[in-house]
Parts: sequence; structure tokens; C-alpha cells
Amino acid sequence: MTSKISVQQAHWGTDQAQLTNIRTRVFVEEQQVPSEIEIDGKDADCFHVKALNSANEVIGTARLLPSNYIGRMCVIKEYRQLGVGGQMLSYLINYARQKQIKLLMLNAQITALPFYQKFGFIPDSEVFIEADIEHIHMTLSLADLNLSKPLNGVPHVR
Repeated sequence: MTSKISVQQAHWGTDQAQLTNIRTRVFVEEQQVPSEIEIDGKDADCFHVKALNSANEVIGTARLLPSNYIGRMCVIKEYRQLGVGGQMLSYLINYARQKQIKLLMLNAQITALPFYQKFGFIPDSEVFIEADIEHIHMTLSLADLNLSKPLNGVPHVR
């Protein structure tokens, strides 16, 4: 499990089955999110990333909506706590910086609050329920980040 992990852009048109499989495993099967909530029809318009293990298997995914919301971030259970989520989040933040997006937002599950805070996201709402899970809205201002240096050692997106 500690093999090399890589993160790259995914394309909904060609990667849809793999990304949907990961999200179904994590959100629908593990967390009991109804599939009609999980598959919301917005994916074709999003920028997607995927995390791959050394065998080139998809082990995680996340998306950035045109509204600058990060969402659907998940990693399969066997690869959690290995930095996969952090690599995907760093990739999305660097992509947003290069696109000169000034503010990123997300709805974090309460259990993931410390993870997102490590990357500079700030909670800015009361706790709310989404898909029967406690969440909190968070934002990250990219205006103050040093654009000359990649975030957390993740190279700039080309």
C-alpha cells in the first residue's frame, strides 16, 4: 500500500466508469449516501482528478465545479492515511491558482475538518446536514498564496 501514488487530471468522458466506481464504493456503499444524490449530473462540466497506485489503478478522485467548489473527494479505504487526499487537494489548488481563481469553496464532512484546515481552508458556516452527514462550509482565499511556489511540493499543472 505504500507504493508510489500519482495524481493526474481525469476526463469524465473516458474515466467516468472508474471515477463513478470509486465514488460509489466510498459514498454510496460505505457512507450510505443515496446514489441519486451522489450522481448529480454535474460531472461533465467539472475538472476532475484521479489518484493512481503503482499498478495504475484508480484509488481516489475529486472534482472542481465551475462554481469553484471542490467536491466528491474520496479515497478507497485501503489507501487512506497515506497522503492521497492531500495530493489530490494540492493538485486542485495548484490548478485553481493557475486559472487565477481567487476563492475555493467546499462542504467538508465534519470528520474531515482538520484535513482541510491544514491546507488553509477556513470554516465559515454553522454545521448543516447533507446526505444525512454533518458538514460545514469552508473557503480558501488563493489571493494571498505565493504563486511562485507549488503548494505542498506538488508541481504546477501544465
